[in-house]
Amino acid sequence: MSRYWSAVVHGLTPYVPGEQPKLDNLVKLNTNEHPYGPSPRALEAIRAATGDSLRLYPDPNADALKAALAQRHGLLPQQIFVGNGSDEVLAHAFMALLKHERPLYFPDITYSFYPVYCGLYDIAHRTVPLTEDFSIRAEDYLPQGDERAGAIIFPNPNAPTGRLLALAEVEGIVAANPEAVVLIDEAYVDFGGDSAITLVDKYPNLLVVHTFSKSRSLAGLRVGFAAGHPALIEALERVKNSFNSYPLDRLAIAGAVASVADEEHFQQSCRKVIATRETLVAQMGGLGFAVLPSAANFIFARHPAHDAAALAAALRQRAVIVRHFKAPRIDQFLRITIGTDAQCEILVAALREILAG
Repeated sequence: MSRYWSAVVHGLTPYVPGEQPKLDNLVKLNTNEHPYGPSPRALEAIRAATGDSLRLYPDPNADALKAALAQRHGLLPQQIFVGNGSDEVLAHAFMALLKHERPLYFPDITYSFYPVYCGLYDIAHRTVPLTEDFSIRAEDYLPQGDERAGAIIFPNPNAPTGRLLALAEVEGIVAANPEAVVLIDEAYVDFGGDSAITLVDKYPNLLVVHTFSKSRSLAGLRVGFAAGHPALIEALERVKNSFNSYPLDRLAIAGAVASVADEEHFQQSCRKVIATRETLVAQMGGLGFAVLPSAANFIFARHPAHDAAALAAALRQRAVIVRHFKAPRIDQFLRITIGTDAQCEILVAALREILAG
């Protein structure tokens, strides 16, 4: 605390990122990083970009990346916005598109950065409870007489639960709220869902946000993008150019463009994670865990006879790190990133030992 802080800073409760511990022989399953490396073509493009040109500013519009993403998704470049990871894209969207007189709706159990942005930008919001089985219920986001959202945001699959809302239900929410921007945060959709990007030409109020940090194994580059109607993208560009006109550096642009071009590596690495996830779900079930259905690169699990915090601590003693949230309704769950087959085998062996002890 300091007398030099602004009133805004005094009132903030910042987001707490997943721990990045420095332990020997660590099995790190707490931050949903991809267990396999980026496309070799992306790494080569990054190396090729480390030359004399680094003395020059990057393209402020990242036109090459916008063109690559537009081509992949069957859109126009003016329907694409890029930024430093999806968190920056989301931050600009909160300011540009989600702040209205009516409250912003999002789930009560969801990505914990959303309430942080609401605090930072003074956005009125309403949390919508998940169902008993931790699903998003589409009907809860539909207008009820004069009661309606100013805007709507939710991850799909949701985080930290991993549960997926079917694309038809997503479309129902978007179609029923034509006066409100509906932002679908699809950080994990490549691990088991259908992207709402296919709907952006149909609905001018739909914005879909993706990241290169998960399915493309480029968390260290910090690249994210949004797809939507050109008018929504223009709003994001106006905020960006009032904040940071050069968001992506030359290495990030080069690596991201090459990653988009390597569709085979992308698809193959996602399939490997999905296969490991299904094996791990079965193994966890065999140990007595209840595991929520997941379409993400993580699972959300609890054991009816063991405290989640105690399990997380016992795993840490064995150099296995998972995520535990001390929050209502989910404080008995562990969020476990899908690692390599070998890492998941170590996790299961450690849990078996803990439960037997």
